[in-house]
Amino acid sequence: MKTVKDMSMEELAAFVCEALEKEGIETVLSGGCCVELYSKGRYTSDDIDLIDRFNGGHRKIKEVMQTLGFKEYKMKRYFVHKDTPLFLEFPRGPLGVGDAPVTNIAHRQTETGTLKLLTPTDCIKDRLSAYYHWDDKQSLQQALWVAEENVFDMDAVKSWSEHEAMMEKFSDFASALKEA
Repeated sequence: MKTVKDMSMEELAAFVCEALEKEGIETVLSGGCCVELYSKGRYTSDDIDLIDRFNGGHRKIKEVMQTLGFKEYKMKRYFVHKDTPLFLEFPRGPLGVGDAPVTNIAHRQTETGTLKLLTPTDCIKDRLSAYYHWDDKQSLQQALWVAEENVFDMDAVKSWSEHEAMMEKFSDFASALKEA
């Protein structure tokens, strides 16, 4: 069994995800770590965002994290471990992108367990959401990297963008992707 010190970001996320799952808490990786995995490292993140899919409760998450050697850091949603520079965050659920709930979950098998994460399509939507609503150009770039490196459902991204009333910004994404 690998120690926390020797785990990659993906392995650490899977390790925590599986430990929480055993206690009835289903978490799904989202955010920058999803981008890092799907962009094949073109983007890197130093925090692991695990969304509590059904809001099982912070108290229970805290108990599990403490058994794994993590300590709560400053605010309730953050945890650190002395053997890794990565920190874990548990943003409140429910799991969604923009106004749309996420129902399709991807799985990746690692040496330390099974990691549940957003699909490439939902990871793109997640990044585009930041671009759409906060004009975050860095998030647009991240969405493009994920799109360039993965098979995804462009029709679903377009339909979601339409529902978000962001077709003008969707065209920025679609045009940049064609140019890539």
